[in-house]
Amino acid sequence: MTTTSAPTPATPSRTRRVIAITLVVIAALVVAFFVFASLYADWLWFDQLGFQSVLTTQWIARVVMFLVGFLGMAVPVWLAIQLAYRLRPVYARLSSQLDRYQEVVEPLRRLAMWGIPVFFGFFAGFATSAQWETTWLWFNGVKTDMTDPQFHLDTGFYMFALPFWSSLVGFLSAVLLVCLLVTALVSYLYGSVRIGQRELRISKSARIQLAVIAGLYLLVQGASLWLDRYKTLTEPGDRITGPGYTGVNAIIPGQTILAFAAVIVAILFFVTAVIGRWRYPLVATALLVVSAIVLGVGYPWVVTTFQVQPNRLSLEEQYYQRNVDMTKSAYGIDGLDKQDFEAVTDVTPGQLRSDAGTTAQIRVMDPAIVSPTVRQLEQYRSYYQFADPLDVDRYDIDGVSQDTVVSVRELNLEQLGVANDWQNSAVVYTHGYGIVAAKGNDRTVDGNPVFLERGIPAAGFLSDEENFQPRVYFGEYSPTYSIVGGPKDSDPIELDYPSGQDDSSNETKTTFEGNGGPSLGNVFNRLIYALKFQAEQILFSDYVNEDSQILYDRGPLERVQKVAPYLTLDNDPYPSVVDGRIVWIVDGYTLSANYPYSSTVSLTSAISDSSNPAPRFALDDINYIRNSVKATVDAYDGKVTLYAWDDTDPVLKSWQKVYPSTVKPISEMSGDLMSHVRYPTDLFKVQRTILGVYHVDDARSFYQSDNRWKTPNDPQADTQLQPPYYLTMQMPGQDAPTYSMFTSFIPSGEGRNVLMGYLAVDSNAGSDAGKKSSDYGKLRMLEISADTTVPGPGQVQNNFDAQPEVSSFVNLLKQGDSDVLKGNLLTLPVGGGLLYVQPVFVQSSGATSFPSLQKVLVSFGNEVAFEDTLTEALDVLFGGDSGADAGDTDVPTDPNSPNPEPTPEPTPEPTNPSEPTDAYQQALQDAQQAMLDRQAALEKGDWAAYGEADDRLTAAVEKLIELGEQ
Repeated sequence: MTTTSAPTPATPSRTRRVIAITLVVIAALVVAFFVFASLYADWLWFDQLGFQSVLTTQWIARVVMFLVGFLGMAVPVWLAIQLAYRLRPVYARLSSQLDRYQEVVEPLRRLAMWGIPVFFGFFAGFATSAQWETTWLWFNGVKTDMTDPQFHLDTGFYMFALPFWSSLVGFLSAVLLVCLLVTALVSYLYGSVRIGQRELRISKSARIQLAVIAGLYLLVQGASLWLDRYKTLTEPGDRITGPGYTGVNAIIPGQTILAFAAVIVAILFFVTAVIGRWRYPLVATALLVVSAIVLGVGYPWVVTTFQVQPNRLSLEEQYYQRNVDMTKSAYGIDGLDKQDFEAVTDVTPGQLRSDAGTTAQIRVMDPAIVSPTVRQLEQYRSYYQFADPLDVDRYDIDGVSQDTVVSVRELNLEQLGVANDWQNSAVVYTHGYGIVAAKGNDRTVDGNPVFLERGIPAAGFLSDEENFQPRVYFGEYSPTYSIVGGPKDSDPIELDYPSGQDDSSNETKTTFEGNGGPSLGNVFNRLIYALKFQAEQILFSDYVNEDSQILYDRGPLERVQKVAPYLTLDNDPYPSVVDGRIVWIVDGYTLSANYPYSSTVSLTSAISDSSNPAPRFALDDINYIRNSVKATVDAYDGKVTLYAWDDTDPVLKSWQKVYPSTVKPISEMSGDLMSHVRYPTDLFKVQRTILGVYHVDDARSFYQSDNRWKTPNDPQADTQLQPPYYLTMQMPGQDAPTYSMFTSFIPSGEGRNVLMGYLAVDSNAGSDAGKKSSDYGKLRMLEISADTTVPGPGQVQNNFDAQPEVSSFVNLLKQGDSDVLKGNLLTLPVGGGLLYVQPVFVQSSGATSFPSLQKVLVSFGNEVAFEDTLTEALDVLFGGDSGADAGDTDVPTDPNSPNPEPTPEPTPEPTNPSEPTDAYQQALQDAQQAMLDRQAALEKGDWAAYGEADDRLTAAVEKLIELGEQ
């Protein structure tokens, strides 16, 4: 009998382990490669722009802070666990329950002793790495040469140092609390701390460790209480930001006492570590808690109730004055030029003669309305688009400054429909073409804009410049990415612009020749970007060659934000032609929420209005702002240039030390660029919000709050604020008109809609290279005398709408299936009073419709005029001759209107001046009567009468149109 041994079975567990480890390693490598691909793509982008130092600074700072946070938490926690375990009593008698706990814990003890510190260390590391900017600002913070009125410390301490020390104290408190908890837990598990039979026993080693940690924690709390004294200067109170009488005389002294008391209690814990008596530190801790309640809550309440409230103004006046002065300094409104304004409300002939420079540049082309008109006249193909609303700018033409509405012609790939495949969207349709500029103060006979620059190919005063570059590869609506460039001898494939008929044989092609994006000249870079954009075509397409570049992150705000992450950007970048190049001009702000005694404002609520209803900001509540940087983004190659516009700003100085050599001095700005920068919109909105309360100078007026103002709501969007507007105008006291921005104020609350104040800021920086105009940024306020009632925007709009001539005009157009759009309501200080101007646009309600300017409304005092042009309206308003001409004095024929043939000027026959007005009124009456008769016939079902009334209505409308053209 023979036996055979069974074969040795394979070890499945070992095979599975190898497979599992292999899969884990592969997965880790894949994840690591994707992380590397993302980081490497970022490096290529920043390196191409020349801002690689920005990226490396962030990487280094985050890694350093992660390591500091990780080690700062993990090492003390590991040390606390090790000490508690190694100094445990060897022969301690444990309860059966603790024995069971130890049986469960012991197999995992080594893992827990290392895992717990690592776990808390990772959390702390990620938290501290997110706070690297606070540390770097503290390390690089500069002095502001301005001190706070309470502690007489440099305000830079509050803006740069105090946030760092507060974060450090918070971090140390968290570390010590975790150490205290893990020490108590380990000591309990291993018998160093025993609870039983109403008795708490602590071994000597555990007592020393727990007492020392508790003492250190209280020392840190003492430091926190000491820092809280300084924090009171940036904390909002009942009426002001910063401490008032109660804060200075009760809260700050109380915090000082508590800080010293915490140090004393900490010393008692250290003593307990030596002598072993817990009673003294525990009683002292209880007394510290009671003292904190008494000194932090009780005593301030007593002072407020029995001293401050009965004598608020006399006790708080100096602190209110601190708040007024520091708030004005923080928001840059301390140089406000105020003057009382006795507004005239009567009208007389020739009243505007001395304001001819202002009336010549009144904008009647509302950029928020005429975008569809520009699109209809200048789009050429469906895959082009214009901004809505348009932007505003000004150009010097033949030595005269001309206000304009502008926009660049950008791509809209969604209109390609089924043709929007990868090849078209990535390599064919790569850029927009040209900029459109129209006069802001003029119109054609058809009511359309008068273009100064237009067309494909570009034609106008801008494209006449030498080396003008009309192509727009970087804009607000550029595609996500485009692949451009190629060998010089290759056929171009990028669509430059269409010409002639809508077919490919009449298309002009081009090849990008700039340095606008990372290279795709090697397979590795193609792989990186194929992963980034999840597009395998980048890796395999024949259109990608050794000279190809990939353009992405193309929005002007996005590009500036990436290279200057410390800036908060204005929401309104605008295009200009500077030295023959289309560039986007972007305003950058430095902000802080830690300026002492300065009131806080919400950026979201301050900047939100009808033109920008829902802005969002990373730092919303601020109490300091500066327009510290002007940035440009080249529309052709995407080059970003930062200029230190306010080189005295301490926040910018500190960031320049963090990111050296990234911001150029203002001296490198060309004169042409200087002539197009302007005072930023969002800054002005913040300042007008603050000035609604802080236009007063003394604490008594501030306390009484009897003269608070607010920004009026937009008459066209009653639930949202009226935006400020740019205009070339001359304020009282100025020698000549200048490019300015203005806003108005009405009383705060739900009172009357009458003007209380008018604020304008000089927005023209001049045209000298590297030198700002001395008047740039000058805030000028007219405080309107209460003796004269000047209607506010809402009241004026109501007066306009209530005019019989206006309501008849609107009703007639609605009968003809047309819509009436009322434009921006402008307010100008001319003629010794305040003039309101509102353009009125008409558009068909059909499928193809766009607004055209047909009428202009003007108001001065209680007088209203409604005419075809602004010049006519001003003359009618001011007794037949205003004394000044507006920009639409000579209305030109639109050469590119849907009806290109010029309309001959009719030769008027000599008539009595009153006859056209009488005829117009008669036609209006006939039309109204015909409308009433038609409605009555409709209700009776008398169709014959209905037809006869409808014919009369048609005849009356035709008569009105005929009279309107005369």
